[in-house]
Amino acid sequence: MVRETFGSERGEIAPLLLFTGGKGGVGKSTLVANLGVHLAREGMRVLVVDLDLALANLDVMLAVHPAHTIGEALVGDCDLADCLVPGPSGVELLPAGSGEHALGRLDARQRARLVEELTELSRDYDVVLADSAAGIGPDVLAFAAAADHVFVVTTPQPSALTDAYGLIKAIDGWARDAGREVPTPELVLNQVSGLEEAERLAHRLSGACQRFLCRSPRLAGWLPTSLGVEQAEHARRPFAEGAPKSLAMNCLRRLGARVRRLVPAQPAAIRP
Repeated sequence: MVRETFGSERGEIAPLLLFTGGKGGVGKSTLVANLGVHLAREGMRVLVVDLDLALANLDVMLAVHPAHTIGEALVGDCDLADCLVPGPSGVELLPAGSGEHALGRLDARQRARLVEELTELSRDYDVVLADSAAGIGPDVLAFAAAADHVFVVTTPQPSALTDAYGLIKAIDGWARDAGREVPTPELVLNQVSGLEEAERLAHRLSGACQRFLCRSPRLAGWLPTSLGVEQAEHARRPFAEGAPKSLAMNCLRRLGARVRRLVPAQPAAIRP
């Protein structure tokens, strides 16, 4: 496969795209894992980062067995680059651990160090896809502020939509309090019946954000309710590696096209 040339070929910083959600169980980890595999199969150098530092699961979804994790790097047992592990179709994973209580409460210094080291590591890639914890904890908000683009993943469940709005509100509040410009997150609707439902729910959520926050998040993409996706997840294999003509795969390609349009926009300096 002939790979296209992207900005990071010149050693520039690859854009950091954070996928997050107000509620657990909305499928953001599945989305990140499969989007990373899809983009790698398209010829991009993709780094997938598990920023759910206390309850990580991307290693399980990608069926890899890391020798080291981000947690070990943070305490000085290894370098961040030592944690990298190859995954399916050429994607690379920067894994975290699970059940590590202390990593659920990083201080500002630790977060800043992690972002700085991740920024330097990103020079070897075309794009960095990060999966955050759910909710509005300090790690989520700080990583959202450090990212170049944020995607809020939600499902049609009323509680998930409510929490998605709450997360966007929290990001907006964090930006105001810090005096920072934080881009408006984009929306990814998961487990919907089709485009019509995705657009309807996105319009409703965007309307609430516009009314109360003066922000209008756009719909970046959607994924359908799919037995094939569920079966692939239970089998610990990315659905992006099979069923190329499925609706889920077509939707993933469209979201991948959105991501590819973001790649040339390189940050001008190291993120704070």
